[in-house]
Amino acid sequence: MISKVKETCAQSIQQYQKGELHRNGVEKTVGAASTVTEKVDLSSRAKDIRQIKQLLNQTPEVREDKISELKRQIESGKYTIQSDQIAEKIVGESLIDVIA
Repeated sequence: MISKVKETCAQSIQQYQKGELHRNGVEKTVGAASTVTEKVDLSSRAKDIRQIKQLLNQTPEVREDKISELKRQIESGKYTIQSDQIAEKIVGESLIDVIA
């Protein structure tokens, strides 16, 4: 019984010492890393994504040309509601919601 206690204490001390050594090593690494200048290279895909985001930020949220065209069609009575396309969109989006 006493030998088991000694082994447990010895194991605990060893784990503690390993932790101390590890922490000391980390501190040295952190200290050394702070003197190194950092450089980031973006992949071509990341550059493409950045360009797309910039284009999206420049694109207006409201498409005035589309709105004015729809207003003109509604006022002239030439705008027709395409119920079959609306139904397909509703069903399609519902299916996506169920699957996802």
